[in-house]
Amino acid sequence: MKKFSLVFYILLLTISSFAQTKLTVAAAANVQYVLNELVKDFDSSTGIKTDIILNSSGKLTAQIKEGAPYDVFVSADMKYTEELYKSGFAIDSPKVYANGLLVLWTTQTGIKPASDLKVLTSGAVKKIAIANPQTAPYGVASLEAMKYYKVYDNVKDKLVYGESISQTNQYVISGSADIGFTAKSIVLADEMKGKGTWIDIDRKAYKPIQQGAVILKHGNETNSEAAKKFYDYLYSNRAKNILKKYGYFFIK
Repeated sequence: MKKFSLVFYILLLTISSFAQTKLTVAAAANVQYVLNELVKDFDSSTGIKTDIILNSSGKLTAQIKEGAPYDVFVSADMKYTEELYKSGFAIDSPKVYANGLLVLWTTQTGIKPASDLKVLTSGAVKKIAIANPQTAPYGVASLEAMKYYKVYDNVKDKLVYGESISQTNQYVISGSADIGFTAKSIVLADEMKGKGTWIDIDRKAYKPIQQGAVILKHGNETNSEAAKKFYDYLYSNRAKNILKKYGYFFIK
């Protein structure tokens, strides 16, 4: 009996030790492709394996408040990370790790994206995909851009909403929507090269998309060393060089 107990105890320690080297990062869908590269680089330098959970920033925030066992949260804006910090779900106030950019994108050959967004009022455009502004910061930026160029009232009935940027992208790729707004980091990814055409939306047309991150209470309590290493890595020059490749920019 004692022998069995000892074996069980050693097994339990082994499982616990393995769990400590595994990190769970909840991330906004706009960082889908860049985060894959960041995690690969982080793993190669630390040996820490990382699971990525993607969704809109708002939905991930709701999951975290409901007890989802995430270690680090990488948001598409500062609002949700600040909310988690103020409500006790994050151990420190958030910092901006990068600034995102908005683009207009289509995979339809007969439609040409234009910076003034007048193409959205064209009869050729029946459906416009945007991320849900209730939960996705890039959806908020999309509405701001349409209102800035004074096309929103003419096209609001054409809008189709994705739960996150990921679903919005699927609408565009599949042709379910004729055109859509997405993060520049998506269209610059190798996986999206050659898929349609896109154009940058002038940064003056929407509020800055300052993206923030926090170590969550769960991560601090159960996996603090790995969570801290990933958080520090995200703000390193090594990570910034990768983020720049995907269109993110930095303000000193």
